[in-house]
Amino acid sequence: MKHEFEIDGKRVNAEAEWIGGTLWIHMNGRSFTYENENDAKKKKRGASGTAGDLVSMMPGKITKILRNVGESVERGAAILVMEAMKMEYTMKSEGPGMITAVNCKAGDQVTAGKVLVQIKPAGEGQIE
Repeated sequence: MKHEFEIDGKRVNAEAEWIGGTLWIHMNGRSFTYENENDAKKKKRGASGTAGDLVSMMPGKITKILRNVGESVERGAAILVMEAMKMEYTMKSEGPGMITAVNCKAGDQVTAGKVLVQIKPAGEGQIE
């Protein structure tokens, strides 16, 4: 749904939609989310994936898998591309680690909350 916002005194047009308690805002080729702080804390406590996992935040279609099991990734590494709400989103690693499982393939329709890729954070389980 299209909306007009005022940001720093400038009027901007954007698409915005509530999905599963999260407000998704899409403008100028970028996406932003807003979530009530209390809701975010509840989700973290009940999340099914670890800190390194990539979890689908909205329903969509996987269009490309860019990394494979066993590959090491750095923070910000592109892992997969997903299409949702008529836009493409590149999902990236939140930190360094190793991909331990890819739970989807190109063409899959996924739901919000699905763990798409499991990433073991760097240093986890290593003896120093």
